Amino acid sequence: MLVKEVNDLDALKKAEILIEALPYIQKLDGKTIVIKYGGNAMINEELKHSVMEDITLLKYVGMNPVIIHGGGPEINKMLQKFDIKSEFVNGLRVTDEVTMELAQMVLVGKTNKEIVSMLNQKGGKAIGLCGIDGKLIECEQYKTIVQDKEIDLGYVGRITNINSRLIDLIARDEYIPVVAPVGIGSDGKSYNINADTVAAEIAIALKAEKLMLLTDVEGVRASKDSEEILPALTAKQVYELIDSKVINGGMIPKVLGCLKAVENGVGRSHIIDGRIPHCILLEIFTNKGIGTMIMKEKVLYHSSEKLD
Repeated sequence: MLVKEVNDLDALKKAEILIEALPYIQKLDGKTIVIKYGGNAMINEELKHSVMEDITLLKYVGMNPVIIHGGGPEINKMLQKFDIKSEFVNGLRVTDEVTMELAQMVLVGKTNKEIVSMLNQKGGKAIGLCGIDGKLIECEQYKTIVQDKEIDLGYVGRITNINSRLIDLIARDEYIPVVAPVGIGSDGKSYNINADTVAAEIAIALKAEKLMLLTDVEGVRASKDSEEILPALTAKQVYELIDSKVINGGMIPKVLGCLKAVENGVGRSHIIDGRIPHCILLEIFTNKGIGTMIMKEKVLYHSSEKLD
């Protein structure tokens, strides 16, 4: 029997895309995917909807997405309304008591609930959390060193423990946890924590298969002057690129957070460009992917996957 010729090439292309996704759906069924949602994807309305659709689809095809979000631009707007100047040291916001109250109000009361609402509108069942709930994120005051001097950043936290059971129970049920990066200290006070750090630590605690950081960069470049984005890196390659200063500035903590995750049980970490619509689906469900994937060692999910 002859195979009938398909006239609708667009429909055939869509079918081919779904078939390309099949091995990844099979591999990741029942697995936890931790996504740090931030950057331009939190500001642009089209990108917001794109990310929410991607996350909802992951849940419907059998994965367990967990969302950790930032909120820096919204915090800045709120501080400006109260005429409070923002000060940063080593990329971390100096946070006094008033700033912490406003940051918590924005992160937990506004941004978190907006994300939950959008996911629910897309057909998901999202639940908003922060580190205070059930002592989800326990922390202590973080102090940084500048020119050999210890600098007090105020209510900025360093994570000491993740009580992951609550997130795990929610994620393995029919719900999507959405976590604001506010921790709780032994003194009962709230602390602001870098969202990338929270995402990496939660991914480790959950033994996630993937950690995905949505950023405003395409990924890790092959060299300082190159436009080429490296699709996959091992730990050894990461350290070499840091030593040669190809990875520098604000990319260093992101890459090191990804590296820490894979060295502590997370299958793969990804730095992807959140400015691209449906960036999560493009990274997870295509052989080539987008952005840069960091692995302990390069191991293929299946033979058609391209890591070079």
